[in-house]
Amino acid sequence: MDKEKKKDKKVQTYYVYILRCEDDSLYTGITTDVKRRFAEHLAGGKKGAKYTRVHKPKEIAAVIETDSKSEALGLEYGIKQLTKEEKENLIKSEFAPAFFQKE
Repeated sequence: MDKEKKKDKKVQTYYVYILRCEDDSLYTGITTDVKRRFAEHLAGGKKGAKYTRVHKPKEIAAVIETDSKSEALGLEYGIKQLTKEEKENLIKSEFAPAFFQKE
């Protein structure tokens, strides 16, 4: 029975996102809903990250879709290890297209 429940378990898409802040710094995080999470950062309350309460987010610079939370966490960690210049190159690359430019 447990195996059947695992098969029926819905696969959740996770997104790794990079925000550009007003001071031109970059913030990286993961979420299942980028629009909601960006709004939380903008609101600056307890649901937003401590970093974005001090460094006000200006825009979503990039969004990368992943198939699992573990994949998103690994990618987030990898991005956080990059230099700012490397993150800027990632943002400009085709690997991380500007997700919201499609709308």
